[in-house]
Amino acid sequence: MLAALGSILRRFGLEERGAVLVEMTLITPLMISLSAGVFEFGNLLHQKLLIEAGLNDGARYAARCNQTFNTALDCATYAANIAATGTYNCGGNCSIASRVTSWLPNAITVNLNYRVIPVTTDVDGLQNYKSSSSNVRVVQLSTSFTYTGTSLLNYLGLGPITFSAAHEERYMGW
Repeated sequence: MLAALGSILRRFGLEERGAVLVEMTLITPLMISLSAGVFEFGNLLHQKLLIEAGLNDGARYAARCNQTFNTALDCATYAANIAATGTYNCGGNCSIASRVTSWLPNAITVNLNYRVIPVTTDVDGLQNYKSSSSNVRVVQLSTSFTYTGTSLLNYLGLGPITFSAAHEERYMGW
């Protein structure tokens, strides 16, 4: 009986047909987790870039919007709509047209008088800003967005990630 068992164990130790199966069993969970992490990070980066592009578009509109010329314009609302949806009027249903799911115009802060910088001239006659007025106005759009993503972040215990973004433009009017 011991001789037969020893013979079976010797043959089992020399057998190589199942080695690939054992290696794949060990490496497959790691490769799936790595692939899911790459996908998750790519999705997070894509949403951040979409939000930054939206803030850029909205701030560019706000910097050129002139309410004193046309009092019917609501520059702050239009800039927030452009940032979130790409259009100034989302027809009351901005959640369908938003660039990023759950990023709505009400999550965007529009500051049309973010900073007022006085135009100064140094001893050589050079101005810090080229302007016909005595001040330069800067508009800013800012937001904070919570990325919930898929279940991989929650599984790793990282939970939702919140990132902030802002864009400033010098006010020009039209």
